[in-house]
Amino acid sequence: MPAAERAPHDPAIARLALASLTTLKVGGEAEVWTCESDGAVRDATRADFRVIGGGSNLLVGDGGVPERVVRLGRAYADARALDANGDAWLGAAVPLPGLVRRARRLGLSGLEGVLGIPAQLGGAVVMNAGTRFGEIGDALQEVELMLDGRVERVPAADLGLGYRRSALPPGAVVLRARLRLTPSTPERVAQAEAAVDAARRGQPKARSAGCAFKNPPGDAAGRLIDAAGLKGLRVGGAMIAHEHANFVVNLGDATAADVVLLLERVRATVAVPLEIEWRRWGLPGGEATARGWDPEPVGRRPATDEG
Repeated sequence: MPAAERAPHDPAIARLALASLTTLKVGGEAEVWTCESDGAVRDATRADFRVIGGGSNLLVGDGGVPERVVRLGRAYADARALDANGDAWLGAAVPLPGLVRRARRLGLSGLEGVLGIPAQLGGAVVMNAGTRFGEIGDALQEVELMLDGRVERVPAADLGLGYRRSALPPGAVVLRARLRLTPSTPERVAQAEAAVDAARRGQPKARSAGCAFKNPPGDAAGRLIDAAGLKGLRVGGAMIAHEHANFVVNLGDATAADVVLLLERVRATVAVPLEIEWRRWGLPGGEATARGWDPEPVGRRPATDEG
């Protein structure tokens, strides 16, 4: 039985600025529930909730969100279950960069394509995170979910994985993921990662949520934005990065409103329709929704109150 299930704890509850939990460093406050056991996750999801992982690929509105925000703690962040066998269950809070490094040291291939993505494993599953070199779904075998107060195992084939998306059941929380990696050598894995790393060198080092737009079929969003002459376009403290046009960087004092307006200007200028890649929380409705800022669904409390 996993350690997180053996040692239940009450969730730690605090009201926090979500800017402190996201890589873009914008966003208002919410009640954050940090959970160290499946039982704590069960309790935390008895009311309307959202789930946060590493905070990349996420834009939070300046007013925060009214729902509680569920966060998995250290009990779900241990990567040591991954050994030379290459087949392991890992907690959803395991940081992806550290997991990639561990796989390289063990000579395990299969995670090279997610090199440099600043996500946690659970969030990577939800977004099917990856690059043109590969995605987390390539190694994913199955997941454990908290769904309606119960822990369920679901094969990867049933998750509806696609380009930067999944089709997890509404209200599901990823607790663990089983990965299967291929035995290789550290040298071969490092060689494969070198190509991914070379492609990343043009990305900005400033605060960012990752690529802002999905690549349209047959083209690259960054190329289209660059061709439109929009590198360096700025609204308040948010700017289209000079290094890579598909990144929005926070110059230090950006607000979510700055970022929304900046991306709306990009979409209004580029001739090809661009779909936003980020998850969006707590953004204003009305006009923003009509322009494509559809809100992310909120996890709803179970219809029955169990255990």
